[in-house]
Amino acid sequence: MLRSETMERKQKETCKSILITGGAGFIGSHLVKYLVRQHPDMQVACLDALTYAGNVANLGDVWEESSFHFVVGDVTDFKTIKEILSLYQVEGIIHLAAESHVDRSIVDPFLFARTNVMGTLTLLEAFREHLATTNRKGRFYQVSTDEVYGSLASEESPFVESTPYAPRSPYSAAKASADHFVRAYHETYGMDVVLSSCSNNFGPNQFPEKLLPLFIQNILHRRALPVYGKGENVRDWLYVENHVEAIEKVFFAGRSGETYNIGGHNEWRNIDLIHLLIEIVDEKLGRPKGASLSLISFVQDRLGHDLRYAIDPSKIRQELGWTPHYPFREALEDTVDWYLGHPEWLEDIFTGNYRKQNEAVRKKNNFIA
Repeated sequence: MLRSETMERKQKETCKSILITGGAGFIGSHLVKYLVRQHPDMQVACLDALTYAGNVANLGDVWEESSFHFVVGDVTDFKTIKEILSLYQVEGIIHLAAESHVDRSIVDPFLFARTNVMGTLTLLEAFREHLATTNRKGRFYQVSTDEVYGSLASEESPFVESTPYAPRSPYSAAKASADHFVRAYHETYGMDVVLSSCSNNFGPNQFPEKLLPLFIQNILHRRALPVYGKGENVRDWLYVENHVEAIEKVFFAGRSGETYNIGGHNEWRNIDLIHLLIEIVDEKLGRPKGASLSLISFVQDRLGHDLRYAIDPSKIRQELGWTPHYPFREALEDTVDWYLGHPEWLEDIFTGNYRKQNEAVRKKNNFIA
């Protein structure tokens, strides 16, 4: 048996209760549903502040599972975090709660520093005290982003785990700072931590300020498709279900103190991806090929727009045996099918009706569920 397989089995046997932060968001909700399905004997507590990107509808039928617990709370609220850790006897944290939209970080960098930096520090310190008080062992998993590494030129090799940090936006600077705190807790206090940096995620339930769900909706309604600059910025695209499978591997089998890059070897120029998306959506809507190309509208480039991100996932493949399970084209078509098949989900977002559902859950699950 491989060393990673032995570690994974041991962690699964010992971790009986886990806390997922940001669990009503895009990646978080997929992870919560995946872990509840894959680990029915493990208690899964989900913490979310239900700000604009959190949506209780993202969690689907997981609400019916006895091993699932939902808590409304803020990651910067130390008292609440301590109460949650004690109530559910948490032995592991997977930290996804974060402000993540670069454009919003340019407008309000203070919010990003508060949530992404102070929120992470609050969790770390609360978890450290919880483990010391209960004499338990536990693991803290920081889910980060490839944006902490900065920008690549077109001919440069992809990011590896040893690539120096060079954040270029308030968002990536806040995530980089949080990562440093996680590593500091490993070095200073001996906390068992793992980190991962992922490339651009896509899939169902993604808040429609992001490129793919926004453009699917705009193509459907024949609205403009605003493309930054000339659309030449390059991103490595990762299907969210591939990502959550990787997160499971890292949490249960990753080496303590290590970082793992999670990417799909799947680089696309924005304009090329948009052309492919138009092709797929037009075909599914029964429109002539290229009918929606005229919707493309080039707009002023984003401030400090990084040219290219690319991830080398060799380490996670070699150490933990993870490779993307779902092929890109198939995953993209499934994603389009989901959005076209769930117009009510999108409509609730655009009208703000989803906030009413969130508020009902907030009143019922006020801090401790």
